Amino acid sequence: MKIGIIGSGVVGQVLGKGFLSEGHKVMLGTRNISKEEVVKWKKENPTALLGSFQETAQFGEIIVLAVSGLAVEDAIQLAGKEHFIDKIVIDPTNPIAAVPPDNGVLKFFTTLEESLMERIQKILPVAKIVKAFNSAGNAFMYKPHFPGGKPTMFICGNDDEAKKTVTEILTSFGWETEDMGKVEAARVIEPLCILWCIPGYIRNQWTHAFKLLKM
Repeated sequence: MKIGIIGSGVVGQVLGKGFLSEGHKVMLGTRNISKEEVVKWKKENPTALLGSFQETAQFGEIIVLAVSGLAVEDAIQLAGKEHFIDKIVIDPTNPIAAVPPDNGVLKFFTTLEESLMERIQKILPVAKIVKAFNSAGNAFMYKPHFPGGKPTMFICGNDDEAKKTVTEILTSFGWETEDMGKVEAARVIEPLCILWCIPGYIRNQWTHAFKLLKM
């Protein structure tokens, strides 16, 4: 598939490399194709393409919103909302506020009554948005290996076929997937980021992931 990744930070680079490793075509969207880290990533991944946010949204059959929660609405506007119509959009964003954490607990600019994913879905009402990759560190997004087995990625979204496609991607990336239902479930999935980050902030422990155990 053709994967358009909006955002050239670490998350975008890691996911882009993962998609390339699985045989997909990738365009990494950036505000500045001359940035040192972007040029370096392109040299390391010569089959990938670079483009503006708009070019990347046009290119992608699947679009990944690999930008910060604070920047995602602006990124969508730059990409052009019309380029998201009827496409699968993978949403790894978290609504992290631009303030320091309290004793390791991040602050969000949303509430438990409205997730950032729900805001994005309102901006892109005919896009098939699937929440994924928001509750894991970027070092483990592709082919994670833990002694306890495959970690669990929690997803949600309103389109069942889109979630099946994202589940297939997650399986190829080395994850097991748990579908938590419709878009409202993002109100719970997004705060997993807060929980994931606490050991890092208070103990400098960043090498962990969630796993759902079932009978």
